[in-house]
Amino acid sequence: MQSVSTDSPATADPHLASLNAAQRRAASFGQPVDGCGVEAGPLLVIAGAGTGKTMTLAHRVAHLLVEGVPPERILLLTFSRRAAEEMRRRVEAIVRRTLGEARAQGARLRWAGTFHGIGNRLLRHFARNLGLDPGFSVLDRGDAADLLDVVRHERGLSARQRRFPAKDTCLAIYSRVVNTQGTLEEVIDRVFPWCGDWQAELRELFRHYVTRKQQAQALDYDDLLLYWQHLVDEPGFAAEIGGWFDHILVDEYQDTNRLQAHILQALRPDGRGVTVVGDDAQSIYSFRAAEVDNILGFPDRFMPAATVVTLEQNYRSTQALLDTANRLIADGDRYYRKNLFSDRCDGDRPAYVTVEDTDAEAESVVAAILAQREAGLRLRDQAVLFRSSHHSDRLELELVRRNIPYVKYGGLKFLEAGHVKDVLAVLKWAENPKNEVAAFRILKLLPGVGPAFARKAFEHLQLADHRLGSLGEFAAPAAAAADWPALVDLLQALSGPGADAPGWQSQLPAVRRWYQPHLERCYDNVETRAADIEQLELIAGRYATRERFLTELTLDPPSAAGDEAGDPLLDEDYLVLSTVHSAKGQEWDAVYVLNVTDGSFPSEFATGRSEQIEEERRLLYVAMTRARQALSLYAPLRFHVTQQRRDGDRHVYGARSRFMTPALLESMNAQFAGRPDAGSDGRAGTSPIRIDVASRMREMW
Repeated sequence: MQSVSTDSPATADPHLASLNAAQRRAASFGQPVDGCGVEAGPLLVIAGAGTGKTMTLAHRVAHLLVEGVPPERILLLTFSRRAAEEMRRRVEAIVRRTLGEARAQGARLRWAGTFHGIGNRLLRHFARNLGLDPGFSVLDRGDAADLLDVVRHERGLSARQRRFPAKDTCLAIYSRVVNTQGTLEEVIDRVFPWCGDWQAELRELFRHYVTRKQQAQALDYDDLLLYWQHLVDEPGFAAEIGGWFDHILVDEYQDTNRLQAHILQALRPDGRGVTVVGDDAQSIYSFRAAEVDNILGFPDRFMPAATVVTLEQNYRSTQALLDTANRLIADGDRYYRKNLFSDRCDGDRPAYVTVEDTDAEAESVVAAILAQREAGLRLRDQAVLFRSSHHSDRLELELVRRNIPYVKYGGLKFLEAGHVKDVLAVLKWAENPKNEVAAFRILKLLPGVGPAFARKAFEHLQLADHRLGSLGEFAAPAAAAADWPALVDLLQALSGPGADAPGWQSQLPAVRRWYQPHLERCYDNVETRAADIEQLELIAGRYATRERFLTELTLDPPSAAGDEAGDPLLDEDYLVLSTVHSAKGQEWDAVYVLNVTDGSFPSEFATGRSEQIEEERRLLYVAMTRARQALSLYAPLRFHVTQQRRDGDRHVYGARSRFMTPALLESMNAQFAGRPDAGSDGRAGTSPIRIDVASRMREMW
């Protein structure tokens, strides 16, 4: 691979003046072509933690626009729609400062979004070529699991005498096979070994699941990538789509799976105009099928090899913290060598705090948090991180006892709330009458309608060529007779001519009025849930068509819902608790990492293979690099055994994490936080007598 050093002269481009030398080289990579664009080969930007990755990528895109690349010929792929919108905002601000307001108005990116979102747009464009209806539905994870469960039940797999995998496990197996491009046998053997006896049944289940989706003209998340892959595997389509773009840029490339890397390679086999940005040291999502080899092997996919620019200047943490993080990752087996450095030389070295047990750990962490608060550091500028969610249980009890408010990252997304799924299901069924999942959800809302009646109603619809008005001829059960005509009228109104035209948002108040009595009958906390539905109406105003609203909301839903909210947080401040996975991309002044012992870092479930242990090393690295000023790692010496009497003291001893090598510990301040011995008055012995017990022990043998 070709690597770019960090000591070349700075560029004279004014729009890049705020960047450091390495950032400028990444942003301005390639040769300008007489104000008509930029010619560039493949580029890999290794952006270490806190080195300004987002700013560098935004300046890269802005530089392309300033040099004359038309915005519609730039494809930007991110891992969330919010990231794409933030990138658009930054790019427009840079272009505005450089070229003025008028030019900035025309510089908005047309093709910026997630892999799944861009895939959805392309599949609708090429739907006829792929045997799809352009109005196909997109199933979210919950809907996909429900449909899989329907098929699972129909195949008699739910009635087996021995435990058959639940619907969510079945979907996880299916998804991993698709995204890793592996075989069912490989996935079960490596990740789901307890399902090994069900390979034949799972294969049959997945075959019927695929057939059912095709009948319903519905695609799940994985299908959006899988269909895109099949599309670009045809050389003509790959050349056509690739020809739409002069430059293709991918953010967080370390989080891509094999399917996404395959699509990128097919679009631009020679790597011309391809820029990927990421950090192999922060690749921690293999459980979502992310493949670290995508970024590690990227340069060698091309001939000549891709250019590599490494960003090492950190703007987040003190040098003392970076020294420890650098030593940790340097012990890894395979990585891009980088040495993060900072101009900040203030602050203490990270603390490695040994504690007696998890009770002492909780007390010590709380004491440190309160001490920082008294020193002027707000609670919200401090975070406690942990490997697994249950590791904070004892700490949470201590926080409540000490009256310290906190928030814990996690919970369901907006679309997973039952009342929101109900309202969207009405629109989804109207959008695609073949959507069996949406149909069953709505039909079962009515009194007296269970799975059997819902099945009969949907079969009636199928015989009528999926004309929703034909439901008026179906004999509904007596309990639903009063509600049936209103549902049929609503579906006809929502599926009539022009239903997806501008102004479609007026459909939501009609759906809300129809749904209100069912909401009151089926759920509690009606006022809160009704407010969620009103919020949904406000969100709908941003989308020109109903299809775009349903698809985008499914692919990138809001992050909270009324029925997930707890008591209101009416306090001046609050502490942050988070798993390390959820903390990626965040930063705090002070960070406390719980349970840094073998079995947690690395997890006991990840010690079977070397590549899993290396990912656990990267996970600890991510935790360390969230801290700006202060970092403390806590290591309990013993763990109490569960399933014993309340006053029991049975316990096991924890082993020091294999990542905490002597060299790493030299970069930290070792401390012990324990309690005074209950049998001691706390005073050290003062007698001058010394007993040579060691010699006596040797003499015994």
